[in-house]
Amino acid sequence: MRTSYASDLSDEQWALIEPLIPPEKPGGRHRTVNLREVINAILYLVRTGCQWRLLPHEFPPRSTVNYYFRRFSRDGTWDRIMTVLRRRVRQKAGRRIGPRVAIIDSQTVKTTEKGGLAALTRPRGSSGGSVIWSWTPWGCRCR
Repeated sequence: MRTSYASDLSDEQWALIEPLIPPEKPGGRHRTVNLREVINAILYLVRTGCQWRLLPHEFPPRSTVNYYFRRFSRDGTWDRIMTVLRRRVRQKAGRRIGPRVAIIDSQTVKTTEKGGLAALTRPRGSSGGSVIWSWTPWGCRCR
């Protein structure tokens, strides 16, 4: 038994996300690691912002924790968990499960150090136009 951390899952939280965790792969060795402890270790890392190599020793080895973190990122497990949690929070707040409106915000992105027309002119010595040159309405391919 180890000392609990503030980032550890409660029994209710674990019961909610346990069914979303993929089962062990068929045909191989059986899992020997406690996945609740792996999730607790990941939550500890996220909550405290500590480095992987500074993970406390009472958690599973950092290579195991990292393996499951990366696997769950690739196979969509984190997305499924977040979807269930988001729906639950919205439902508890008396809101619809899914949002009805989305706001898309954009920002200006600096594309080149050169400003103005320098970014829109055809490069010297090139037979074809630049990417920007080819899609602009005034970007004719005249030579």
